[in-house]
Amino acid sequence: MHFNRRGLLAATTLATVQAGRPARAQPARGTTIRLGALTDMSGPYRDIEGPTGTACVRQAMAEFTAANPEVTVELVVADHQNKPDVASAIVREWFDRGGVDAICQVGNTAVALAANTVAKEKDKVHLNSGALSSVLTGAQCSPNLVHGPLDTWAMSHATATAIVRDGGDSWFFIAADYAYGHALRDDAAKFVQAAGGKVLGAVAHPFPGTTDFASFLLQAQASRAKVVALANSGTDLINCLKQAREFGITRRGTRLAGLGAFTTDVAAVGLPVAQGLLLAESFYWDLNERTRAFQARLKARLAAGVVPNTLQAGAYALVRHYLATAKAMGVAEARQSGQKTVAAMKARPMDDDAFGAGVIREDGQMIVPVHLFQAKAPEESRGPDDLLRLVATIPAAEAFRPLAEGGCPMIRS
Repeated sequence: MHFNRRGLLAATTLATVQAGRPARAQPARGTTIRLGALTDMSGPYRDIEGPTGTACVRQAMAEFTAANPEVTVELVVADHQNKPDVASAIVREWFDRGGVDAICQVGNTAVALAANTVAKEKDKVHLNSGALSSVLTGAQCSPNLVHGPLDTWAMSHATATAIVRDGGDSWFFIAADYAYGHALRDDAAKFVQAAGGKVLGAVAHPFPGTTDFASFLLQAQASRAKVVALANSGTDLINCLKQAREFGITRRGTRLAGLGAFTTDVAAVGLPVAQGLLLAESFYWDLNERTRAFQARLKARLAAGVVPNTLQAGAYALVRHYLATAKAMGVAEARQSGQKTVAAMKARPMDDDAFGAGVIREDGQMIVPVHLFQAKAPEESRGPDDLLRLVATIPAAEAFRPLAEGGCPMIRS
């Protein structure tokens, strides 16, 4: 592993949110909550999760401590490097010696599964907004885990069902060759077939860091599918999108579906490349008055021109709900058991400016509406952050996999 304690401590940073209060003596540990943000700060998921997600965590902390000055919230941050062994070492160190009560963000499915095992073993809270595989609330569900606001089932369901109904009834998949890409592809294929469409072919590309998608795109073109579905994310998706435009994939009316695409990807490639791309999100900054208010509060923490996506806003929502629940339980009691705290989170309704009203289901899934968006053409856009138009909304009750179908061991038949 080559990951000793000194290296671990050097890789993390500590920030105490005081919400503008003057410096004072440290409070007793019983009134302090410590969070660990585990994310990708340097790899393929940096822009869709990473620093902007951590900024959203800090926003939730600041809002909470402003309203609850008697409670101190601290944050440690580390880069998991997209390596499950590194993630496990960091999380174990945080729980055993760092006094961390809950971990958040935790992007990358393999990393999330590794962290999930440690959180359950140590009876701590795992707030996962960064990994998307539906297995996290399925076969690998945990009483210590809250997951959301999206998963591969919901994203594939929203995108595939709507496109087939609109005439896109033949599909070819280009998928990242690991658990997340497989889940996106497999979930979407089921929805395509259930809606009356056909899957004409699929190909998997190495993960991470594929830079040349030519052979995969040529196979997609040769299939003559009406829809080319990209079951990847981050820099892989961005490179694939750019090369799809260069190859003229959409010139004959072929549609591009970004099964793992987010607002941040559209911003990264620009509307001339992304225009027409269909994608599912549960959050968009310009969706309504509340989302615009959230973006206005968050803006000072973001780099110029950055708008958060669903994963990043989800980090805000889950941390906000966790902190409110811990306060209601009593901080000292909440710190005693992650399972009891997660159970209390499930018993309390959610409501925030990023997502509005929501609930946490018995399997740990955050349940909110899912929206299908399309990237605007450049001439439709009013400015650099005006990127998407709303196509359809799937109500919360229909947006996620039925509870009985997930295979979560916590769910009684």
